[in-house]
Amino acid sequence: MSLPGFRGVDHCGFTVPDMEQAVRFFVDVLGCEEFYSLGPFRDDDGDSMQRFFNLHPRTVVEEIRLLRCGNLNFELFQCSAPERLTQPPTMADVGGQHLAFYVDDIDAAVAHLERHDVRVLGEKLPAPGPEAGLGAYFVYFLSPWGMTLELISYPNGRAYEREHSGRLWNPARPDLA
Repeated sequence: MSLPGFRGVDHCGFTVPDMEQAVRFFVDVLGCEEFYSLGPFRDDDGDSMQRFFNLHPRTVVEEIRLLRCGNLNFELFQCSAPERLTQPPTMADVGGQHLAFYVDDIDAAVAHLERHDVRVLGEKLPAPGPEAGLGAYFVYFLSPWGMTLELISYPNGRAYEREHSGRLWNPARPDLA
């Protein structure tokens, strides 16, 4: 049984070390659109940060910014807290993650990142598995603060579309959803 009323993902939230740097990166380099900001939020006397958000009770959410990036909304947080980690996890760490952006032309997108001095990790690689040979490629890159991101492109479609009627979300073909 699925979650009652479930319709899809509303947003992804990321904690960033420098809000202005993160907004410039997502807006100026990746092309997201900024909407509004909230905050600061703190609880100097109680335990609401711990009870409601599993954060240290003295955590201060300095600011939250909402952005739209294609078909997904981002909620960026800048926080201060005792004993917080300052290095983002790698994909091998528990809690590690990455965010993949679909692009029509991966070579042009990589060149764009490089013109903006973004660290691209190696060269584009052919997609593994059933996408191999279909012209699908991916490459990883890092945000200025070290968050792992990915570019992916499959201009000739995905292998599963041939067998499963396109049930996975495909930003290049939203009509299949």
